[in-house]
Amino acid sequence: MDDWLDALHGLRQAGTPAVLVTLLAARGSTPREAGCKMVVTAAGTFGTIGGGNLEFRSIAAARALLAGGDAGPLQCDYPLGPALGQCCGGHATVLLEKMLPPSWHIALFGAGHVGRALVGVLATLACRVTWLDARPGAFPATLAANVTARIAAAPQADIAALPAGTQVLVMTHDHALDYALVAAALPRPDLPFVGLIGSQTKRARFVARLARDGLPAAAIGRLVCPIGVAGAGGKLPAEIAVAVAAQLLQIRDAAALVVPPPRPGRATPAPACADCGMPGCTLAEDAVVR
Repeated sequence: MDDWLDALHGLRQAGTPAVLVTLLAARGSTPREAGCKMVVTAAGTFGTIGGGNLEFRSIAAARALLAGGDAGPLQCDYPLGPALGQCCGGHATVLLEKMLPPSWHIALFGAGHVGRALVGVLATLACRVTWLDARPGAFPATLAANVTARIAAAPQADIAALPAGTQVLVMTHDHALDYALVAAALPRPDLPFVGLIGSQTKRARFVARLARDGLPAAAIGRLVCPIGVAGAGGKLPAEIAVAVAAQLLQIRDAAALVVPPPRPGRATPAPACADCGMPGCTLAEDAVVR
């Protein structure tokens, strides 16, 4: 069974970090055969590599890997009897691989021609896309693995539910809905990009109405309309999609260059393990970690 594949897919869509645990080699008497896998998150597990102390220690090592910043793959060799006290008497080699979902998150409101074309471009990039539309049946039957589609409930609620750092694109079928979404998104400075499809005339009308409705000038100034890389040209949905995707990449890469200052009063990290160097690791001293 490949339940671990379904688990990884669901966790990626949910934006949940995980570790893929693989029984890389099994010599002698072991609970499971080489090649079996399980998935470990900070809060749960999916699948099994045989249970017992081998699995318990592997889960602990996986969670230490999750908490250990950018640590790469980790390989652990366990003599099951001496190191783990298991009666099997064999030898197991376990590989731990951190699976981090893309940190680049885009919320796209609108499943019209341009929205569909843009999702087609974003499906090829290392990003997560939340695609929203108020109309039942607006989405295609098949979606890329990095795209989650859902029916929009209400503009304010949909915007409020977006995680910090999300890039927002508004291109619905209804100008009134466009306005409600923009008005809800602009006061959130933790949304680094709020883009609205339309002309300079549409922007001027929205800006005037936002001012009448009392939004601060700084918030209104964050509105990007028209959208797309300047000079890309073209009015076909595919051409607009390419120009907008390029603009989103520019915003993403510019944000990556900004290094935030350290937070005051940050907690002292857990001491590093003498065996593998990972903070908080509690691997058995008899396990050989590479």
